[in-house]
Amino acid sequence: MSSLVDVGTAPSKATPREWIGLAVIALPCLVYSMDLNVLNLAVPHLTADLRPSATQLLWIVDIYGFLLAGFLIPMGTLGDRIGRRRLLMIGAAAFGAASVLAAFSSSAETLIVARAVLGVAAATLAPSTLSLIRNMFLDARERTLAIGIWVGCFAAGSVFGPVVGGVLLEYFWWGSVFLVAVPVMVLLLLLAPLLLPEFRDPNAGRMDLPSAALATTTVLAMIYGMKRAAEHGADLGAGLGVLLSLAIGMIFVRRQRALAEPMIDLQLFRDPLFSAALAVNVVGVFAAFGSFLFITQYLQLVLDLRPLEAGLWLAPSGVVFIAGSLLAPVIVRRFAACTVLIGGFLVTAIGYGVLTQVSATGDLWVVFAGFMVFCAGLAPMGTLTTDLVMSAAPPEKAGAASGISETSFEFGAAAGVAVLGSIVTALYRTRLSETGLPHVPPAVLDAARDTLAAAVAAAHDLQGEARASLLAAAREAFTLAMQASALVSAALALVAAIVCTRFMPRSPAPG
Repeated sequence: MSSLVDVGTAPSKATPREWIGLAVIALPCLVYSMDLNVLNLAVPHLTADLRPSATQLLWIVDIYGFLLAGFLIPMGTLGDRIGRRRLLMIGAAAFGAASVLAAFSSSAETLIVARAVLGVAAATLAPSTLSLIRNMFLDARERTLAIGIWVGCFAAGSVFGPVVGGVLLEYFWWGSVFLVAVPVMVLLLLLAPLLLPEFRDPNAGRMDLPSAALATTTVLAMIYGMKRAAEHGADLGAGLGVLLSLAIGMIFVRRQRALAEPMIDLQLFRDPLFSAALAVNVVGVFAAFGSFLFITQYLQLVLDLRPLEAGLWLAPSGVVFIAGSLLAPVIVRRFAACTVLIGGFLVTAIGYGVLTQVSATGDLWVVFAGFMVFCAGLAPMGTLTTDLVMSAAPPEKAGAASGISETSFEFGAAAGVAVLGSIVTALYRTRLSETGLPHVPPAVLDAARDTLAAAVAAAHDLQGEARASLLAAAREAFTLAMQASALVSAALALVAAIVCTRFMPRSPAPG
């Protein structure tokens, strides 16, 4: 298909071609989301086959998310310059090729390289698809619905990923989980030239490579520092990662202000709606991802559910997020997005409030009720904040705006796991240290103070009263720490509601 479409003469209402094109660009979003979590199921199988070292295994698991987060902003900006459809097709080809390489990797080193390429390629998919939606759907209602479908595909990927991965691992080798992406990417490469128009910023200059390197390093250093804090506590390495990120980020901002054609137009952040939507996004994802982690541990290590049982109890949350993403465009036809977000965060705070009432004795339904309530409150957030961010950005800057929006998701998730994880770990250790356990050997008790998982593992080596007392004390300590985390999350949800009240318009969108 042709060449560039003039945004100014594009029809105000989408044609069937745009809606079919939306189905095409929704497919890579589904795969993108599935690849974030499907590998976790395959880790035991690939470990037995490739025998990676502990460090190599860490890189296999983490490098995809690291590079994905680090390259989102540069790739979004690159799409504005070379064309969003072109970048999408380049990314799809690279993603498909890297998936084949990952599936047939014969060594840990090869798999690490394949996962790295997958992360960089995935960073092209979300900004390209979202910025195409911004240009294809000019009507406000239609664009909100299209973004709702787009967000719903990410939620669907998180639900179906473990299911599809489990089925493949049941009948095939571990590499089969990567091959799911190949037919999807081939289909995208065949249909994109026929159904997707090309858009780019006609006034964009050359890509400033130093700015791209600074932006990527800023995000990577921050994500690294936060992930290290979640795994090892607030140690020197975590602190250096965060400080390095802040320092490089300041250099990046100064460079953007000095450039005649900056990689990111900092004027976008002067729009209160744009900045408020990003802030609300970060806060909501921050609280959600930390809570997901603790609830999963609670179900398996406190209530002693098997992984499959825990997964089945958590699965309805994905359905709730899909429903919320798709219903949000309908709800905002009657109520302003600000009103919906405020109501959603108040419901979210109630859900976290319910979680403060869990105990170590087995309140499964209390956990499930609190979990589902806060998921229901957060479900419309992704659609509405993304729509607000993209609506605030001019069409020619849609790629950069989409990269920033996606980075806020990644940043919020990493920060939530790191900060709330540090809070829970510190409270757990303090509480367990204060508990008298005279029947537990000191060496075993020292190991148990690290994490609840370590305590459960250590208890298996004990007998009788020593085992029972250690398990009871560790589970009680973790539950109290989890209650505190839920209280912090409830407070953050209220802060997000206040931000919406202060900075977002209270009237429905025109049309």
